Amino acid sequence: MPFVTAENQKSAYDVIVIGSGAAGGQSAYTLCMDGAKVLMLEAGRHYTPEAESPMFRTPDMAPLGGAGTPDKPFGFYDATVDGGWQVPGEPYVRNSEEDAGRFEWWRARMLGGRTNHWGRISLRNGPYDFKPHSRDGLGFDWPIAYEDIAPYYDKVELLIGVYGSNEGLENTPNSPAGCLLPPPTPIVSDYLVRQRAKLLGIPVIPGHRAVLTQPLDFRNSPARLHPGNTKAQKIIAEEMRSRATCLWATPCGSGCSVRANYQSTTVHLPPALKTGNLDITTDAMVYEITLSAEGRANGVRFLDRTTGKQRHAAARVVILAASACESVRILLNSKSAQFPQGLANSSGKVGRYLMDTVGSGVGGQIPLLEGLPPLNEDAADGHQLYFPWWLYQEQHAGKLGFARGYHIEFGGGKRMPGYGTAAGLEWLTGGSYGVKFKQDVRRYYGSFVWFDGRGEMIPNEQSFCEIDSSVKDKWGIPVLRFHWQWSEHELQQAAHMQKTFAQIIDAMGGRTHGPIKTDGAKAIAPGGSIIHEVGGAIMGPDASKSVTNQWCQTWDVKNLFITDGAVFASNADKNPTLTIMALAWRAADHILERMRRKEL
Repeated sequence: MPFVTAENQKSAYDVIVIGSGAAGGQSAYTLCMDGAKVLMLEAGRHYTPEAESPMFRTPDMAPLGGAGTPDKPFGFYDATVDGGWQVPGEPYVRNSEEDAGRFEWWRARMLGGRTNHWGRISLRNGPYDFKPHSRDGLGFDWPIAYEDIAPYYDKVELLIGVYGSNEGLENTPNSPAGCLLPPPTPIVSDYLVRQRAKLLGIPVIPGHRAVLTQPLDFRNSPARLHPGNTKAQKIIAEEMRSRATCLWATPCGSGCSVRANYQSTTVHLPPALKTGNLDITTDAMVYEITLSAEGRANGVRFLDRTTGKQRHAAARVVILAASACESVRILLNSKSAQFPQGLANSSGKVGRYLMDTVGSGVGGQIPLLEGLPPLNEDAADGHQLYFPWWLYQEQHAGKLGFARGYHIEFGGGKRMPGYGTAAGLEWLTGGSYGVKFKQDVRRYYGSFVWFDGRGEMIPNEQSFCEIDSSVKDKWGIPVLRFHWQWSEHELQQAAHMQKTFAQIIDAMGGRTHGPIKTDGAKAIAPGGSIIHEVGGAIMGPDASKSVTNQWCQTWDVKNLFITDGAVFASNADKNPTLTIMALAWRAADHILERMRRKEL
């Protein structure tokens, strides 16, 4: 009975995992495949991509042509249910509404969390990214190095399926043989971007993305993932064989019924359930971690969202994997005589050093791309190619005016048109209608490109979250209040992005849409809007200055672990999800070893 209700859960488990996304899915998978009995608690509803994904449905089949709405900001077909920037009945508070000081919090109340929605971009942090303070004196070093996490990057890539290539570039790590799938063929606009960027000295290489371009190696990978564990090898071999390769037909953010991309719901949870070691309870809103008289975590309290009843579940070990800010909220609400400022918060650092990715974007129109013949350019839903950060040496020498770098994601092409395809052409046409309007739409369709910078934010004291003194959600649980501030490094970085994008568009013979923003405060996207928030319970070597040690184990409560992005000591320009999964796998291995030694 893998999906259980609060009434028929077991009396106790080896481990409770709070959250079912990248961190929760990976934690539960690793533990269950090695025999641990796990209860997963998910605040949102049950979700089955095989049944609910709108595969092969085109925009014209959706209300408003699939356009975004307040309830569905990423479009009607986006996989996110019961979530978004605002969740009914679950408010949060911002200390500022100014663009440069505002924090936006995206949540997904569903099984699999944000892995159902994310862009699948899967980049490894490099050696510099784990030791940034040693390199420039800012922020914090991690208590681990690239070499500590590299074997877990290998495992995650083998398990979930990541396409890409090894280019040997600075701080852009290669993967061992067999880890990466071949990248897809770029589209026409990608080739033009790469050609003209090369003239500017900017490298453009195949992206790394969790999408299957060919079948997984079910004959050899299982033994690499689970050496000596024949049961686990058999289960994962069957699971790998059941996943289809990408059909290049439906945007990944809609979910994938053929399991060609990574979602926790299609990759981590099915094999974990097949072990017979995993129970899942959905609609379980965790609000407190409970302690024994000895100060050890002994379970969690949660609300059944369907009935409103309070429940308790018990375990030897508790893993917080609810996403960075939600995990912080649970810790801060878990107050006791021993922890009056929140659980595991003797350092006072829970909620501190919140970070997001620096974001800025520019689009343009390229005359060279006009009039191309019709092509299937839905491709791999973007990220066939990308720009890794290329100015490490100039930056290290202090020539740029900001300390950390960014990568560039870009796109274009003749994707499946929606109702917005013909909108907003006035800046090119001056306004047209009738036959001329139709001619303009045909002329310009497919001739647009866009560039988005994704950069590193340095942790600072002014970006944090705390429990609001008065506001509660509809269940009476105190909510978070966010404080946010970009440093001059991030503002200068965003301005540099804008300048770079303009140079590339100009090199392509195009024109930018709108003015280039030279003021970083106007160029930068609000905090949280890139949906890469991390920090809030950072790991470190010193219990007085961090919340967890290198194993994601809280300093104050030895059987409480945090495996989501809350433990990040820095937020590299690389998207965080692959690192979250690698850290979660490493922490779960540590938990299993400690349990075998009867230390947990």
